[in-house]
Amino acid sequence: MTDSITNQDLPLGVEVRHLAALEAIARTSSFSQAATLLGYAQSAVSQQIATLERAVGHKLIERPGGPRPVSLTSAGEVLLRHATHITARLGAAKADLDALAAGDAGALRVGTFQSASARLLPPTLTRFRDEWPRITVELRNERRSSVLEELVRAGQLDLAFSDTGLLAAPLKGADLITDPYVVMLPPGHPLAAADSVDLGSLDGVRMISGSPDDTCESRVMDAIERTGVRPQTIFRSDDNLTTQRLVASGLGIAIVPLLAVELFVPDAAVTVLPLAAGQQLGRTIGIVWHQDRYRTRAAEAFVETAVGVAGSIGMPTIPVVTSRPTPLFV
Repeated sequence: MTDSITNQDLPLGVEVRHLAALEAIARTSSFSQAATLLGYAQSAVSQQIATLERAVGHKLIERPGGPRPVSLTSAGEVLLRHATHITARLGAAKADLDALAAGDAGALRVGTFQSASARLLPPTLTRFRDEWPRITVELRNERRSSVLEELVRAGQLDLAFSDTGLLAAPLKGADLITDPYVVMLPPGHPLAAADSVDLGSLDGVRMISGSPDDTCESRVMDAIERTGVRPQTIFRSDDNLTTQRLVASGLGIAIVPLLAVELFVPDAAVTVLPLAAGQQLGRTIGIVWHQDRYRTRAAEAFVETAVGVAGSIGMPTIPVVTSRPTPLFV
């Protein structure tokens, strides 16, 4: 045990502030901007990096001089990856201590995204606040569930609604609802006459798509590519209602999760059909947490509440016609 503590292979001179300085320089490519970000003098940041380089025995920063930006060496990039994990775990540790001190009162930080915010979050919050009135729920909305998962890993969120289909350690989750993908069509579109839409029929079809790096969009594009067809993406939007309104205007079709479809919006009337047999796609929306972190009773109760609410939510029956306006296609 003594030998492991005093093992000279470990860079024992490294301090958290040294790693924070390295992260700040990687983010800003500047000693002066890193100092501003951290609230230090520039000389202090320089000293911290010099101390860090001595401790690890490697040059970490390329300093070209003059107005040119500084950059990390290969060794600096390697250490940065470890530094990011270390500072994230320390953030999680602080969050644990804060939660422990808070007990049944205090704040619960919950992340959410569009679809969950629209259907799962409101009834969950209502029921939870009735049972835990002393807990303040702090909400953070992000466009991508992957961002929310990273915030949970870093200890900046206690819980987050997420697409749990790709969940990996150190996160754990409770599945809430299965959300099938559907095809949104403008009223009167030729494809709307069928009972379902075959992906093979989408060659050259105009589409409203999401960002290429979005998980939902990736699933759709992978499925389309497997059919060998090439639809024409004419616009990209990560806002559910914007996508639906563009479809309703006759600009194209979209393939989205069912929970992303807004019902009874007058200027966003679309026809919603399922994908053809054998081509169905789906996602599982759940609520996730850090498995290595202490979870308060309030956090556990929030998960239990979300599970209970999800069990009572009815999904629309497909096909769906959100309303019946004058057809755009003849």
